[in-house]
Amino acid sequence: MSINDGVDGESSLRRRTSPVPSTTRLRVRPDPFLICCRCFSVLTALTAILCIVVNVFSAIQSFTDGSDVFDGIFRCYAVVIGMIVVVAETEWGFVMKFWKILDYWAGRGMLQIFVAVMTRAFPNESSTKKGLVILQNIASYMLLACGGIYFISGILCIGFLKRARQETVISREQAVKDLEDLERRREELEQLLIEERD
Repeated sequence: MSINDGVDGESSLRRRTSPVPSTTRLRVRPDPFLICCRCFSVLTALTAILCIVVNVFSAIQSFTDGSDVFDGIFRCYAVVIGMIVVVAETEWGFVMKFWKILDYWAGRGMLQIFVAVMTRAFPNESSTKKGLVILQNIASYMLLACGGIYFISGILCIGFLKRARQETVISREQAVKDLEDLERRREELEQLLIEERD
């Protein structure tokens, strides 16, 4: 009876420790809401870059003509604040740590509206460069629309929903990574057990 128990125990041990190739990889599907938020963030960053370019050209024109130095200084401030808008859209942790207000969509929207108003302010209608005035209008109204959407979304707590979903995705990805590491470790231990038994 003890011989049969040993044979049964050994065969069950082989069944349990037989290496099963785990080719199934767990996939995490991307969240469509987060993809939409990312696309809108890229659109806002590109619009802010357009505002920066327009303000740089306007500042250069103001300084070279010598017509209005204060307008040139105003445009320089618009460029700096526009860069802050672009960096805020990257959601870089280093920047967000110091400017917590930009983590909230309502605050981010107000900053974008401010840059849009600065871009639109003091248009030089008598300028020979009518294309620059049209570009100023396009850039300012586009950033104004993005800022308005951010502000309304912030009031509706969409930013909070986005942060919650990001945390869920991060924790899910970490769980999948931990599961894959455990599976790899289990296979290594099974391989060592088989080698040790042989």
